[in-house]
Amino acid sequence: QVQLVESGGGLVQPGGSLRLSCAASGSGFRFYAMAWYRQAPGKQRELVAAISSGRNINYADSVKGRFTISRDNANNMVYLQMNSLKPEDTAAYCCNAEGEPGTRYSGSHYWGQGTQVTVSS
Repeated sequence: QVQLVESGGGLVQPGGSLRLSCAASGSGFRFYAMAWYRQAPGKQRELVAAISSGRNINYADSVKGRFTISRDNANNMVYLQMNSLKPEDTAAYCCNAEGEPGTRYSGSHYWGQGTQVTVSS
């Protein structure tokens, strides 16, 4: 079992920065692919950024060059550094963990409760 707790959201002006954190508890963190998703009111949830256990990284086109995902396996943490924020980045951001195929954690899937990011002047 893995529990995910996000923090770091808030209100920021356009052009500003925020750093989201996701703290994971439980075993096998380094065998999970981690990701950040977001969902704005009236819109579908979308993948923002993902980092595999092997540190392969993918970003949504809309955040490339502005957001950076990273992980700290020693401390069971995942981060999302968000720069040059835009009003369209406003959403609830959730942390996701998915067990990597070929590991004992394959098929396991967990979500955090989310943290709100609001970009507004």
